[in-house]
Amino acid sequence: MIKIKNITLPLLTLLLPFALLADENINEMSQPKESSGFVYGVGLSVNKEIYKGYNTRTMPLPLIGYKGERLTVYGPFVSYKIKTVENFNVVFKLAPRFQGFDESDSYIFEGMKDRKHSVDAGFEINYKSSDWHVSLSSLFDVLNNSGGYEIKSSIGRMYKFGPVFIEPSISMSLLDSKHVDYYYGVKGSEVNQNRVAYIGDNGLNTGLGLSIATPIFFGGFTRVNIEYWQFDSAITNSPLVDSNSSASVQLLFTKMF
Repeated sequence: MIKIKNITLPLLTLLLPFALLADENINEMSQPKESSGFVYGVGLSVNKEIYKGYNTRTMPLPLIGYKGERLTVYGPFVSYKIKTVENFNVVFKLAPRFQGFDESDSYIFEGMKDRKHSVDAGFEINYKSSDWHVSLSSLFDVLNNSGGYEIKSSIGRMYKFGPVFIEPSISMSLLDSKHVDYYYGVKGSEVNQNRVAYIGDNGLNTGLGLSIATPIFFGGFTRVNIEYWQFDSAITNSPLVDSNSSASVQLLFTKMF
């Protein structure tokens, strides 16, 4: 099943981290370090879902945001650089979590209570040296929908081929039991012929990424992101899930005002 969601405010901001919170190493190579201001553009995302009967989510959307020296705001995505020590940065982050479902998304959710989007907040420590980029973040559900948290680490290396930048990366994401149970669990009152009761546990997921970016088209910045995630058995054992992996592709174009 291929679903094209309406372009509502939450979905308009779904892809902003990919396009506008792009790796600063690329930005520094392609424009002056002091560059700041408003950014606009367009994007298209295709995501393979792991829920049963909800295979692919396709989203076209416009993009808009602002980047400053310390503060970056793209819709509801906010980051603020608190401290910089040599190649280390400490950053506060606030970001919506577009996860979950309602009954209309798939037959497997019929009769279940909606699992809501939420807002995460927390801190990231990142290290940048030459072409390497390493980060460690911890984000908590501040709206207490799931009441859970995510700890994520990633490492990537930038390769430059003329005006084209290529960055492969590897990531690990630890989701706590509250998060997994909220989005993948099934309560006793939600049991039917299609699903049994299920209580989620901590899940450690691994991901591979590839980003290709260039500033050569139309005076803006073009970026293609490809991500592949392998999910922990705490998630894939859920009766709501029929795949142990997901993939996503984003094509994005942004430009400074």
